[in-house]
Amino acid sequence: MEKQHGPEVKFRLDMSTAHDAPTTATRGQWSNKIEFLLAVAGQIVGLGNVWRFPYLCYKNGGGVFFIPYVVFLFTCGIPLFLLETSLGQYTQQGSITCWTKICPLFEGMGYGNQVTVFYSSVYYIIILAWAFLYLFSSFKSELPWASCRNSWNTEACVEFDQRANYFNWTWAENSTSSVTEFWERRILNITGSANELGSIRWELALCLLLSWIICYFCIWKGVKSTGKVVYFTATFPYAMLAVFYLYPDPSRLTDPQVWLDAGTQIFYSYALCIGCLTALGSYNKYNNNCYKDCIYLCLLNSGTSFVAGFAIFSVLGFMAYEQNTDISKVAESGPGLAFIAYPRAVSMMPFPQIWAIFFFIMIILLGLDSEFVGLESLTTAISDMNPAFFHIGHRRKLLLLGICVISFLTGLVMVTEGGLYIFQLFDYYTCSGMTILLFGMLQSVAIGWVYGVDRFYDNIEDMIGYRPFPVMKYCLKYATPVVCLGTFIFALVKYTPLKFNNVVEYPWWGYVLGWGFTLSSTLMIPLFMVYRICITPGTLQQRIGILCTPAEDLPFTRERKALALFDLSPESMVPL
Repeated sequence: MEKQHGPEVKFRLDMSTAHDAPTTATRGQWSNKIEFLLAVAGQIVGLGNVWRFPYLCYKNGGGVFFIPYVVFLFTCGIPLFLLETSLGQYTQQGSITCWTKICPLFEGMGYGNQVTVFYSSVYYIIILAWAFLYLFSSFKSELPWASCRNSWNTEACVEFDQRANYFNWTWAENSTSSVTEFWERRILNITGSANELGSIRWELALCLLLSWIICYFCIWKGVKSTGKVVYFTATFPYAMLAVFYLYPDPSRLTDPQVWLDAGTQIFYSYALCIGCLTALGSYNKYNNNCYKDCIYLCLLNSGTSFVAGFAIFSVLGFMAYEQNTDISKVAESGPGLAFIAYPRAVSMMPFPQIWAIFFFIMIILLGLDSEFVGLESLTTAISDMNPAFFHIGHRRKLLLLGICVISFLTGLVMVTEGGLYIFQLFDYYTCSGMTILLFGMLQSVAIGWVYGVDRFYDNIEDMIGYRPFPVMKYCLKYATPVVCLGTFIFALVKYTPLKFNNVVEYPWWGYVLGWGFTLSSTLMIPLFMVYRICITPGTLQQRIGILCTPAEDLPFTRERKALALFDLSPESMVPL
């Protein structure tokens, strides 16, 4: 056998040597590997690293929080990260059509991902609008949130030094800090309940428009423009990070909520199960080493979260010391950290305007990266569904413009006086832990069991020339779906309806709207399964078999067809 087919076998059948995939000139590709790495880093290293991870770490026992965090990182985070980036690179498709090619039965997962991305893009950019308004307010001789001498302040307003030194604690508890009044009365002018949306805050609306214009021009030429922008947006925030925290409390490991927080943080911070990684990976060259990229980027993301914790809590520790109070009184998560706690802290520092400007530039760049990558994912997914139409002329740019306009108009409801109520509905229900965990479980089942994890490893080997570490394979097949399912069930059991600021209940329509957000993405999966089964010919068993069969034009399938021309099979190969 070796002598008969020696030269042919060596050229055709050496599966450890990656082969070239078809060119993707019409879709575009990254100019170089650095652009891909920076784009992914910009997507995954976002506001969650700055304002969610440090707070969760502090809340859940300090350093001991790393135990469940690392468990989820290695059982779910890294395996799913590799799955999504390599899936995009292998199929050269966005997050909808990649599933159509790999396993049509799960095509609905791609649609569900993009519904989630659309919702995220609509509400996430509101943070940029707030940050822009804070940034513009920082260019004043006195930071407007540092004093009570402004038109929006009330008689209950207390400045920082007064609150810390001159007033007794009981009186101060009934007062309002100047930074809180700036946030609630100047930036938001928030109404009393979700039933009162009020009028549009035109300053915020203009900042929102500015954010969308920047996002549009960041990606209007596809990866050609995205790749250039990320050189700045993905690297500048690292210049803003610097030192302090971690007091381990091992008893917190017995609290199931700690494990749920760790799991959801992994999915949030790694941008898993929303299709963005698949879209970015689809612009890689076929032979790019996505496995090494995956490991490096995951280490970068978790490392950034750790460093951000030191940066944030060094400042909060300074603020607690200056106010003569415990750090638990000033530690907050989410918008409360970025727009109340941290502005309060920088106003106590020397040259506060400079610190404020740098901080809000960092917030804008962290959010901008994640925003325009999500927008790129959505545009890629739609254009790949009809490439013959969208990849001609300026049609892709017009598609992007249409998405931006629709998203901007939808987001206007969140820059009204009652917009924060709607913002929290989006934040709580559209990217809820339950939705992402369900997607994660189904993705691992689709690849690990339906498509076949060994076949998936063959595909990766075909691209990079060797097989990844075997443990990753067993995680995708066993650990990832089990861990995701267990955490998903726990999240359902622990579910509590959203309350504004953990106090004010929403009206009935708020919960209907919130669950509508959740179901509109998750129901895509069963609905498209039923639809696909109904339109596929044959018996039920034949239909399911067809829908679980990958497309014939995938690279590895073509290699097998080439072998068939010589009446050979991979099993007949004899190593040279």
